[in-house]
Amino acid sequence: MREEEIEKLRGVVRDCVSKHLYSSAIFFADKVAAFTEDPADIYMQAQALFLGRHFRRAFHLLNASKIVLRDPRFRYLAAKCLEELKEWDQCLAMLGDAKVNEHGYVLDNKDHSGMYLDKDCEDREINIAAATCFLRGKAYEALENRTQARLWYKAAIKADPLCYEALECLIESHMLTCDEESSLLSSLQFGPEDGWLSSFYACLIKKYDKENIIEARFKELERESCNSKSSDPSFIRTLETNTDLLACKAEYYHQCGEYQKCFELTSVLLEKDPFHLKSTLVHLAAAMELGHSNELYLMACNLVKDYPQKALSWFAVGCYYYCIKKYDQSRRFFSKATTLDGTFAPAWIGYGNAYAAQEEGDQAMSAYRTGARLFPGCHLPTLYIGMEYMRTHSFKLAEQFFVQAKTICPSDPLVYNELGVVAYDMKEYNKAAWWFEKTLACVPSPLSEMWEPTIVNLAHSYRKLKVHREAIAYYEKALALSTRSLSTYAGLAYTYHLQDHFTAAITYYHKALWLKPDDQFCTEMLSIALMDECQNGMDPKADLRRSEVFV
Repeated sequence: MREEEIEKLRGVVRDCVSKHLYSSAIFFADKVAAFTEDPADIYMQAQALFLGRHFRRAFHLLNASKIVLRDPRFRYLAAKCLEELKEWDQCLAMLGDAKVNEHGYVLDNKDHSGMYLDKDCEDREINIAAATCFLRGKAYEALENRTQARLWYKAAIKADPLCYEALECLIESHMLTCDEESSLLSSLQFGPEDGWLSSFYACLIKKYDKENIIEARFKELERESCNSKSSDPSFIRTLETNTDLLACKAEYYHQCGEYQKCFELTSVLLEKDPFHLKSTLVHLAAAMELGHSNELYLMACNLVKDYPQKALSWFAVGCYYYCIKKYDQSRRFFSKATTLDGTFAPAWIGYGNAYAAQEEGDQAMSAYRTGARLFPGCHLPTLYIGMEYMRTHSFKLAEQFFVQAKTICPSDPLVYNELGVVAYDMKEYNKAAWWFEKTLACVPSPLSEMWEPTIVNLAHSYRKLKVHREAIAYYEKALALSTRSLSTYAGLAYTYHLQDHFTAAITYYHKALWLKPDDQFCTEMLSIALMDECQNGMDPKADLRRSEVFV
């Protein structure tokens, strides 16, 4: 057969692949390889077999060739076949014996020495070494060696920043702490045309930095878009409304406690792209916080119908039952989600929370410890372990876990809040006030109602320290966020009472009792305040029988 006829057949194979006619592609690729015995044509035949899901046959073809161990693309495709066959040890053996250090640098990688088949010189190509490192990471993760998996994923993204899948695995599986994510990102060698990609990656990592830093990241990405040399003006508009970027913003709003804002944004995103799973997860989390059980029910039904084999679908069902306080059912579905995907962190946390909601501490601890082991970069399981120790009044142990959570994520205000609570319970009021102030310093302004308990706790701490003016100021600040907090009114009334401002104290005791008429503390203290007000003119130095019973 003449060369031009063979080239036409190659074109037919490529066209069949592009049209997903894999059996046709396999048929013609087999004939081309038989005519030429050229390695590039054998590789094309193996690609067609792989895409047609004939993994064993594709591997046999590649392994039988004389250059499989010399050419990195042959070796990589053979290893991909073994990946699909779930033969992980053989997959690693096919990829070779390269080692990686703790910083994610490959020590003895020789994969770059091979030839490159089927390469279009006009296209920018991801480094084959990066793809190989990523596949090694997947194999190690499947073998439950998450330490090696983390190192190989780091090696993959360092070998080529365009290997987004490696970064996605590191982020979604919470393999790195906040500091490690930032350090990895700063070590990547982006090309001069990849400024936008660097900014985008910065938006993907954990978003617990200060508000101005996070906002600057989003603005920088938009600025990179504006500076693009693309002649198409629609590029800017498309990137600014990109679903992935807006999903990052929604995630940021959720972490800030702006649940309504987050829910509104994800609702818009899911109207635009109903099957964007990252937006779906954030939407579920926001709906949970807002108590939107009807929305959770509808989302769960649709997800189970469309993605019955995904952990996210059954996690959504668990969220619905958790929201309506049917914790036994929620546990069952959270457990099913972890069975389908053991690396799905939200399911493990939900599983533990469902046990904790019924005060089944041992089972909750077990779920949280599993989460802490599987997701070393996620501080939430460790934080929840500390909360469980708090519930059983093991304050020193709780503090240790809160400090550990702070090490993993040093900028989450919730961690500082819990450190303040445990210090307060240990009667270290100066320390408690310091932690609560640090919490509020890390929270974006204006403060949302979510942080009202922190402000009340800070006011309690100042009251305990007898700094009454500061305590009253923070109680009033808390009332500006929520007027339905018994603790705020009771604390404010008691602080006025301690200052002998009996009229103000009586007013706030009444407001507290309006919220909870049978509250014992406020009922007793109201009686004392009325007696104190009657006696005040007669004997200001009289024993007022004030024992500080309010906590």
